[in-house]
Amino acid sequence: MTYSEAIARLYDAGKREIVLSASACGIIGVLSFILAMAAGAFVRIYLPFSPVPITLQTFFVLLSGAMLGRRLGPVSQAGYLTIGSLGLPIFAGAAAGFAYLLGPTGGYLLGFVLASALVGWIIRLETEATFTWAVFAMTAGSVLIYLLGAGWLAFVMKVSFVKALSLGVLPFIPGDILKILSAAAVFTVLQKRVRQIFSK
Repeated sequence: MTYSEAIARLYDAGKREIVLSASACGIIGVLSFILAMAAGAFVRIYLPFSPVPITLQTFFVLLSGAMLGRRLGPVSQAGYLTIGSLGLPIFAGAAAGFAYLLGPTGGYLLGFVLASALVGWIIRLETEATFTWAVFAMTAGSVLIYLLGAGWLAFVMKVSFVKALSLGVLPFIPGDILKILSAAAVFTVLQKRVRQIFSK
């Protein structure tokens, strides 16, 4: 082989795309959202009247369902909860441990898993989701998080469900609207490629 032929082969090899298997893409996607959830937990604002902090996590919850789908989306959320419950300080406030899941925010954390599945399922009902459809899917996911979160909050704090809504839902609605719109916009732009990688 001459020098010029070797250079030509290297050039051709460099132009080839690296093709990952569906399993590898799934693992990368799940791990990416676990890391995103951990990062989102550290961006937090505590409210003096509520035990529930404002974080960026719901943005990533909704996006995980939309992008990874109804199967891998909840897997990423369950993975995040599992790692945190085993002792890695990735919950809000650098908290960790199984006991955290039983605290005031436990219902919201469970809601993360179910909401991701719901968003992924609704999104995939349309062959190509519009921005409006994505907003609808993510709103449904957010409502599910609210209901589970407020229900558990009422149980733990021994207050009425209405009181729990005032503590753990109403203050978060304006910010969550922005998160829904932002997540829907991101998904709408990326959905063609995302659907090719994560079809379910």
